[in-house]
Amino acid sequence: MKKIFIGILTAATIFFQTPVTFATPEFEINEYVYKWVQSTPRGNYYFNYQVCGYKIRSDDTLDLNILEVPALITYDNIQIDDVTQKRRWHGQSVKGYNNLIGRADYLEFNLRDETVKIVQRDDLDNTFSTLDSETFDESIKLSELSEKDISCKMYREILKWARENNDWIIRRSRGKLSSHDSKLSPKNYPIFKLKWNVNKR
Repeated sequence: MKKIFIGILTAATIFFQTPVTFATPEFEINEYVYKWVQSTPRGNYYFNYQVCGYKIRSDDTLDLNILEVPALITYDNIQIDDVTQKRRWHGQSVKGYNNLIGRADYLEFNLRDETVKIVQRDDLDNTFSTLDSETFDESIKLSELSEKDISCKMYREILKWARENNDWIIRRSRGKLSSHDSKLSPKNYPIFKLKWNVNKR
């Protein structure tokens, strides 16, 4: 998914003619690839709706319990300096970090367990190349997120969009519904059975 995410991001910057520019002035984020969710004083939050989709099993069927979503967070100059300084404090390389523009978070939602996990986080430069990468194993219960948490709104908007566009996600997927899932009524898909309120403001 990572290579697809970066590829679409780069292609969109080159080929689409109606980009939308947000708070980071050095580059543009295209609305045909990314959906803006929110902005804070330190950054802008998007997710790649062209790439997000259900995990594909080894038999090419869709796992409707697992939704994979690439997210993009762009930084302002203060946040860029903060990330760079923290790396210095921890003795990490800052090579290329003069071109840092933000990060990519590769999210995995387990709709059955109602959890979310950041599978991988990449620091990105202004060519959207990876400067450094780290992986994570910890899953977080959606119900345990604070309503004041920036990520809470991010996750809620992603799941709300996925619910509203579930048919589209399935149709454009490289996988197919299993024989069991193809017999289900859409209202019985895991995305529609979440107890966590995705419509809450």
